[in-house]
Amino acid sequence: MKKNNIFFYTLIVILLLVNGYYYIFPYFTKSSKNLEKVAAEASIHSSDLVTSYLLDEETSNKLYTGKIIEVIGFVKEITFLNNRNTVILYSKNITSGIICDVHPSQVEKIKHLKEHQKILVKGICKGFLKDVILLNCYIDINPNE
Repeated sequence: MKKNNIFFYTLIVILLLVNGYYYIFPYFTKSSKNLEKVAAEASIHSSDLVTSYLLDEETSNKLYTGKIIEVIGFVKEITFLNNRNTVILYSKNITSGIICDVHPSQVEKIKHLKEHQKILVKGICKGFLKDVILLNCYIDINPNE
């Protein structure tokens, strides 16, 4: 009877450890990757990126989604809602743009941005809903073109 209890408790501990590793541990690891010094996999103008997604979303997802990209564009709007710092870039399409969720270390740069200012944003492309979504973005106020 005692051997059955030891086996049962050992099995429970192993299951708890495995579940903890896969389900709980990721919450404690920092997911915000520092993209400031990382090379971008693609560089594109904001209007061209939005047009690409509008014309062929499937192909654009293969090209950009999950990759670090640089986008040159003009600031449409800056928001600081719900502890999220967001810059929205214009595109040629009136109903769509690029939503850039900015890394917390870039808050001071955002405060100095003005509407219609040309900037370069580097971030991880997450795809397209009504707008193209970039996460963990870093901003270069003086883009070289």
